[in-house]
Amino acid sequence: MADLQQRFSVPLYSVSEAARYVGVPVSTFTTWGRGYVRHRPSGVDSVGTPIVTFVGDAGNGAVVPFVGLAEGLVLAAFRRAGVPLQRIRPALQRIQEELGVERALASQRLYTDGAEVLYDFAEESGDTPEGRSARELVVVRHGQRVFAEVVEAYLHRVEYAPDGYARLIRLPHYRTAEVVADPDRGFGQPVFARGGARVEDVLSMFKAGEPLEVVSEEFGVPLLELEDAVRVALRPAA
Repeated sequence: MADLQQRFSVPLYSVSEAARYVGVPVSTFTTWGRGYVRHRPSGVDSVGTPIVTFVGDAGNGAVVPFVGLAEGLVLAAFRRAGVPLQRIRPALQRIQEELGVERALASQRLYTDGAEVLYDFAEESGDTPEGRSARELVVVRHGQRVFAEVVEAYLHRVEYAPDGYARLIRLPHYRTAEVVADPDRGFGQPVFARGGARVEDVLSMFKAGEPLEVVSEEFGVPLLELEDAVRVALRPAA
């Protein structure tokens, strides 16, 4: 299993790849990893600090380590819940401080304790944009504070290592296929959980003109999963 330092520091994905895997625009993922400065007519700039781990600056090359992909998946979940990042930044800062772990978005502590922290932040913030946004991410179920369904569904896609940080991600958008990003297989590139073939290799054979039945036999991937992978590959970019 890739150790923590490798998951934090070895770039595996370009920004465009990482954005495609979690289902957000490239510009959005770039902002998450590079931050932004927006100049306002008032003369007071709006500054957003980076919130996703990038390693170095390789232009169009790999800059996103595995931990950065895990962080991006969580932010994609918040985005699907309809919460803009600028509204949730103070709550994310609170999570980082209270959980006391580096890169909390990729930590199992977010899954186990993050909803409680967000709920308390929302209560303290009251009827402010930040408080309302944090409140949209959390529900009370059976007396417990838990993440809203759309967020929880994304968090369930992450498996954690004994060190408490993400070690495997089941990528979203697939209906039949189970496609995972695992830093120990295929240099972190998406692979079919059943069969172990890289999605890119399978699609390349299909694009070269081979029928899916032949591709299925060649790589040992069920036909329905191949059809699902083709569907995802052909969908419009986010």
